[in-house]
Amino acid sequence: MAPDKAAELVRAVPSTVTSVGLFVDASDDVIAETLETVSLDMLQLHGSESPDRIHELGGKFGLKTMKAIKVESAADIGAVSEYADSADWLLFDAKAPKNMVSALPGGNALAFDWYLLQDRSWKRPWMLSGGLNADNVSEAVSISGATAVDVSSGVEDRPGSKNPSLIGRFLDTIRSL
Repeated sequence: MAPDKAAELVRAVPSTVTSVGLFVDASDDVIAETLETVSLDMLQLHGSESPDRIHELGGKFGLKTMKAIKVESAADIGAVSEYADSADWLLFDAKAPKNMVSALPGGNALAFDWYLLQDRSWKRPWMLSGGLNADNVSEAVSISGATAVDVSSGVEDRPGSKNPSLIGRFLDTIRSL
């Protein structure tokens, strides 16, 4: 999304809402240029950023950081220990299959085995993502124990096109939990 459009959206939300910018292996210059236009509270990092890079970005820009951990199997959960001291938040998202041609860093409408998170705790707050929608978010929260969720493709008619009705259904489901 273009920074001017993102700035418009951020201005439309209450100040009590945390404004998060999603970046994938972005350079310092790209993040700095974005922050010149968009007032963000947190950087969500969905690329191959190392723990040192996460720590560096948080310090350089004075913002909280969230690192996306891409999950396919229990072995992927092991990455959490690498980021526990560098990221302020963790986000568990589905890892796109290697054979998925149009895979994005996130928002592929894919879920992973939520039982991989069951009965686990970390010293950082965490969020569940990946294939969530109004029909499955209750089950996902119940199994994983998540207290925060992230949704994108689950409230879209097509990639990049959010549906207000689907957003409303998702929020209604979340409120009922």
